[in-house]
Amino acid sequence: MNPSDILKKYFGYDSFRNGQEEIIKSILSGKDALAIMPTGAGKSLCYQVPALLLSGITLVISPLISLMQDQVKSLNEAGIHAAFINSSLTEAQITKALNLAAKGTYKIIYVAPERLESNRFMDFALNSEISMVTVDEAHCISQWGQDFRPSYLKIIEFINHLPVRPVVSAFTATATKEVKTDIECILKLNRPNVVVTGFDRENLYYSVEHAAGRRKDAFVIDYIEKHPGESGIIYCTTRKNVDSLYEMLFKRGIPVTSYHAGIDNNTRKKNQDDFIYDRAQVVVATNAFGMGIDKSNVRFVIHYNMPQSMENYYQEAGRAGRDGENSQCILLFSAQDVIIDKFLLDNKNFEEMDTEDIELIKQRDSYRLQVMEGYCKTTSCLRNYILEYFGEKTFSPCDNCGNCHRDYTEADMTAEAKWVINCIAETRGRYGRNIVTGTLVGASRARLREIGADTYRSYGVLSDISEKDIQILIDQMLRKGYIVQTNGEYPVLQMGDISALKQEDTRVLIRKFGDKEIPFSGSRKKVRSTDALTSAGYRLFESLRRLRTAIAKEAGIPPYIIFNDKTLIEMCTKMPQDKQEMLAVTGVGENKYHKYGQSFIDAIAEFIRANPKSVISTKN
Repeated sequence: MNPSDILKKYFGYDSFRNGQEEIIKSILSGKDALAIMPTGAGKSLCYQVPALLLSGITLVISPLISLMQDQVKSLNEAGIHAAFINSSLTEAQITKALNLAAKGTYKIIYVAPERLESNRFMDFALNSEISMVTVDEAHCISQWGQDFRPSYLKIIEFINHLPVRPVVSAFTATATKEVKTDIECILKLNRPNVVVTGFDRENLYYSVEHAAGRRKDAFVIDYIEKHPGESGIIYCTTRKNVDSLYEMLFKRGIPVTSYHAGIDNNTRKKNQDDFIYDRAQVVVATNAFGMGIDKSNVRFVIHYNMPQSMENYYQEAGRAGRDGENSQCILLFSAQDVIIDKFLLDNKNFEEMDTEDIELIKQRDSYRLQVMEGYCKTTSCLRNYILEYFGEKTFSPCDNCGNCHRDYTEADMTAEAKWVINCIAETRGRYGRNIVTGTLVGASRARLREIGADTYRSYGVLSDISEKDIQILIDQMLRKGYIVQTNGEYPVLQMGDISALKQEDTRVLIRKFGDKEIPFSGSRKKVRSTDALTSAGYRLFESLRRLRTAIAKEAGIPPYIIFNDKTLIEMCTKMPQDKQEMLAVTGVGENKYHKYGQSFIDAIAEFIRANPKSVISTKN
C-alpha cells in the first residue's frame, strides 16, 4: 500500500492537505522532519500514515493524557491498533500494553515524556524495533515556548540510548523563530525537512470587544442565546471567574459545564466528557482545559479575560472550527485583565530553575504580555497582527475580522507623534506611558510636579486631545518601532528608530472606531457547509446527528470520533444509498463503514421515504 491508499482505507480522505504529503514522503525516505501547521490542518495524519508503512513501531511523545486517549480512540475506530502508556494506567495495565506491543500488536504507541525515564519502558524500547519517534506539541521543549516542560529535554537522551537511531519527527502549531530553532537544536534533528504551512485559519473570525464587569456577562449571555445549540468554550483567567460565570449560565437554563484545576479529578473528568459527548453545549474553563481535545464542532471560543501570550491565545482560539467550518473567536478585553495577568506572572512557580533562566523567562513573559495587550488595542487587521507575530508577511487587511468590519475614522497625528518623541526625550526614557500621556495633556497631578514634568516644553501641548487618543497614538508608534517599551515590572517608554519620521512624506495615521460594524464585503467570507442545505436538508442533518449521538452513547466514545459534522453534512448533500456511495463521502473509511455505514444509509433512506418530494440540498 502507498500513503494515498492508507489515507483512503483508514481515514476516508481522497487527497492530502497542504504540506501533509511532503512530510509523509520525507519520513518514509528516512529523513527527519519538523512540521509547523495550524490547529486543524491535519498534523496527526502526517505521522500516523507513515507509521502504518514503516516496518517497526512509532512512539508518539505527547504531553497530556487527554490528548493520548483521544488520539488512540480515533485510531482504534479507524481500524488501527494503537495504545497509550501514561499515569492513568495501573502497573498491570502498563505491563500488559508493553507485552502486547512487544508482540507487534500495536503500530503506534503514545507515551508521556516522563515515562521515557522508566527502566521498564527503556527495556521495552531497547528490545523492540522503533522506526520513528514523533514529538507532538514540540514547542514544549523550548523555554521560549509558552508550555515549556522540562521532561521534554529528556527525549534526546532516550533517542541516543536506542540501538538504532529512528526517524525523528516533530510537530507543533505554535512556533516563533526562536522556538523553531530550539526544537531543531535540542532534538538534534538531522538535516530535517522543515515544512511551515502557515498560521492562517481562514474559517476563524477574530474579534475583540472592549467590555468590563457585567458588560462581559451580558455579552456572553446575549451571544449564547443568539447561537442556540452551538458548541463553545469560554476561557477565564481565574477559577473564581469560571465558577461565577458557570453559575450564571446554569441558572439561565443553558446546558453548561465547568473545568479548572480546583475541581476534583472525577468531577473534572465527568465535566470534560459532558462537553465532548455533546451533553453540555458550553464549557467554562481555565486554560487547563482543551489541549489535545479534538472536538471538531466547536463553533465559538470566547475569552472572558485576555490570555498571557499570543501563543496561548492562538492555541486556545484555534480549538474552534477544527472541522473547517466557519467559527468565531471573541476576546472580551478590559484594562483589569492586564493587571490580573501581571499578578499571575509575578507569582509564577520557578522551582528547580537557575536564577539566570528565571530572569530570562520573566523578560519573555513580559514581552509576550505586551504583544497580547497590543492585539487587544490594535485598530488594524486582527488576523494580520497574529500572522505577523508568527513571522508571516501580510499584504492587505483580511476583510474577515472584527476590526476589518468596524466603522472608523482616520486621523493624521504626525505632528502629535513628534511631540510624543519630544516628551520621551525630555523624560530621558525613564518613565512609562501614563507619565508621558499626562505630561502631553498637561494633567494636574502631584507625580508630574514631583518629577518636574510641568516644566517640560511638551507639557500641555496636546491639551486639546483626549488621553485615550494619545494612548492609541502611542500604541501605533510602538507597532511602527518609533518608540519602544522596556520589559520588566515597571516598563518605560524609550526612543526607537525615528529616521522615517524625519522624512517629509511620512504620516502617522490612527483609526478611531465607531460603534457599528460594517457588513462583509464577501472577499474572504467562508460560508458554512450547512448553508447548502434546505430546511428539509437541515432536518436530515439533525436526524443524522441524533443517530450519531445514540451510537456514540452505546459505544462509549465521543460523537465526533464516529463522524464529524462535515462528514454528516456531506452525507446530506450526496445522499449515499449503498456501500460504494457511502465510501465516497469524505471521512468514511472502510472500518467505519463496516461499523456504522449501513445505519446511516438506512436513516437517509427512511428520511427520503418520509419526505419524498423534499429538496435536501442546493448542491444537488
